[in-house]
Amino acid sequence: MKYHQIDRNLFIKNRAKFTAQMKPNSVAIFNSNDIYPVSADSTLPFAQHRDIFYLSGVDQEESILLLFPDAPYDNLKEILFLKETNEHIAIWEGEKLTKERAFEVSGVKTVIWLQDFHKTLKEIMAYSETIYINTNEHYRASIETETREARFVKWWKENYPAHKVEKSNPILQRLRSVKESEEIDLIQNACNITEKGFRRLLSFVKPNVTEYEIEAELIHEFVRNRSKGFAYTPIIASGNNANVLHYIENNQQCKAGDLILLDVAAEYANYSSDLSRTIPVSGRYSDRQKAVYNAVLRVKNEATKMLTPGTLWKQYHLEVGKLMTSELLGLGLIDKADVQNENPDWPAYKKYFMHGTSHHMGLDTHDYGLLHEPMQTNMVFTVEPGIYIPAEGFGIRLEDNVVVQESGEPFNLMRNIPIEVEEIEGLMNR
Repeated sequence: MKYHQIDRNLFIKNRAKFTAQMKPNSVAIFNSNDIYPVSADSTLPFAQHRDIFYLSGVDQEESILLLFPDAPYDNLKEILFLKETNEHIAIWEGEKLTKERAFEVSGVKTVIWLQDFHKTLKEIMAYSETIYINTNEHYRASIETETREARFVKWWKENYPAHKVEKSNPILQRLRSVKESEEIDLIQNACNITEKGFRRLLSFVKPNVTEYEIEAELIHEFVRNRSKGFAYTPIIASGNNANVLHYIENNQQCKAGDLILLDVAAEYANYSSDLSRTIPVSGRYSDRQKAVYNAVLRVKNEATKMLTPGTLWKQYHLEVGKLMTSELLGLGLIDKADVQNENPDWPAYKKYFMHGTSHHMGLDTHDYGLLHEPMQTNMVFTVEPGIYIPAEGFGIRLEDNVVVQESGEPFNLMRNIPIEVEEIEGLMNR
């Protein structure tokens, strides 16, 4: 891994929080992701399942974590099952975790080679009554492939049908949404790497540069700062491309006078950052572009102040809608009649701002969090309003990542990344 080793006490705390919410005499099992095939012998780069990483720090394929807090023997309370490493694997793939190294990373004392998983599980099933299975219940999830976790659940139900079943996901949705201080530091590091990439761009962008050249500058800066790369597929959208919300082709030339909407950010140690900025190809915003830009910035700044403990996500978005409506009226994009005659299910402002303003973030860019429950201290959210005007050939989105504080305004993890018009123009024209 490129990142510095994370203090294993984070994962020890995370497991303690999870097991404290398990029912008596129950077992929870978490699997790594598969390595996904492309064609022939090609594969996609391995990306660890965030839940097993959150609970163990293990960032390796073919790994299983088993938690059994009420086990009759101490060596069965926490177990990591790992693919056994050997000299052949070390030569062809690189060294895998040894038992000693796995303990250093995770704090789990019992490490068993994967070939003994079924034998060990059979013993544990005889002692336990309930199993916690780990299903993906994220509100944005759309899954077309059978995951390693899903295959395990199917196998387990066939082989141990007499056990009771509980779900890990509701526990993890709550635990993962509230960050430990170590996690906030990791997200801050991802934001700092993103800042370096963005500042690099400000002196690079000029008329006729291509979107993919901008992407190349970013990946260079991210990787040289110990990131694996982009936290999500980068959006580098010049001109009218910005009005396609998930534009990812990044293959067009950036023309003088246009804006570039950048929704790009680095990951670090599997933790995401999530940035949006909109910059002028020629280094200066036109008066109209500046007016729209500052309207979006005002909405972002006011929306940020609302992210406080006890706030409900749905009500928050209603209030942001009011802010955006006022700004769109001021820009002449809608009029009072549009507002008076609007459909409550699709208000007038949605013509120009059709997505949500904030989502949880952390180990996943769209991280765990139950949206019907009030916001809490140490949750991390994006704030990302936008105005999209196809008729005028540009769209603007501005986005920061903030930590909900016990009192006062949220703490902006992207506070050092240029966002004001004057600062961006100044840096682009040095």
